[in-house]
Amino acid sequence: MRRAVQTFFPALLLVASAALAAPGPVYGPELQGFAYPNPLLHFSFSSQGQQLQMAYMDVAAQGQPNGHTIVLMHGKNFCGATWQDSITVLSRAGYRVVVPDQIGFCASSKPAFYQYSFQQLATNTAALLKKLGVPRSIVMGHSTGGMLATRYALMFPQAVAHLILVNPIGLEDWKALGVPGRTVDQWYQREWKLTAESVRQYEKSTYYGGRWKPEYERWVDMLAGLNQGPGHQLVAWNSALIYDMIFTQPVVYELPLLKMPTTLMIGAADTTAIGSDLAAPEVKAKIGHYNVLGKEAVKRIPHGQLIEFPGLGHAPQMEDPGKFHQALLKALAAEPN
Repeated sequence: MRRAVQTFFPALLLVASAALAAPGPVYGPELQGFAYPNPLLHFSFSSQGQQLQMAYMDVAAQGQPNGHTIVLMHGKNFCGATWQDSITVLSRAGYRVVVPDQIGFCASSKPAFYQYSFQQLATNTAALLKKLGVPRSIVMGHSTGGMLATRYALMFPQAVAHLILVNPIGLEDWKALGVPGRTVDQWYQREWKLTAESVRQYEKSTYYGGRWKPEYERWVDMLAGLNQGPGHQLVAWNSALIYDMIFTQPVVYELPLLKMPTTLMIGAADTTAIGSDLAAPEVKAKIGHYNVLGKEAVKRIPHGQLIEFPGLGHAPQMEDPGKFHQALLKALAAEPN
């Protein structure tokens, strides 16, 4: 298998060489050259028979610390850096803020071979928090990070004081609803073709309801520059493995098992649904409706509350930081944590 994949990558490299000449910033395989909003640290550990490193930020509380730590989990097309506004707000409010880049993403290792699962990523995160001396925290996950945060909370319920899910994907099981699956090789072919323009158009139409702001360009450059850099094949391969994990490991069925206070923060205009580009029209029409998904999900969470942002999309913390963080701090203040 190792030999087959090693010969497969160079062949595709020749086919896609023109894509690598695309204009725009280019970053290293662990996002070298991209500026993070806070000092980037690294946690080295062994997993699945190999040495890996997880990049993270550990931002101290400004002013009077309140004694609480909040862990921020990024989404699939995001990185720890995209939490920059939330880090500032939460730190100023007295929270210690820990922000990892998960394995396979952003500034962390991109292994050639890795069995991705949300259980594995949750275990990696637990090891990081143990090293940092954080036995219990508030956990906030966005998008795919919401699926990971949910799995982490299910695996380590005593370690989670409050679970916050920001437009989490996985509130519906796309496969069960009729979305056709892709093989890892098919995901790889798709990810290999990623460009800044394809990222921009996808995010504009799916995340932001057709709207676009100049400040989003930095995050397009981040993702496209990583994908088109010298680590292109490993970045695309890991992305393919991660998409397979997302599509095949839904957490929606386990929402009733959550034991801690849980807050859903939903941009109601979001239409994100993995694999919808392959879905038949009648299937596509019934998936990705966050104005419905949030309401349905909160009914299944024993200690859940729903905060909706009408008109906002997949990343309300980036689209309207003022409105989002006002609601977030209010929700945090209402819980003893």
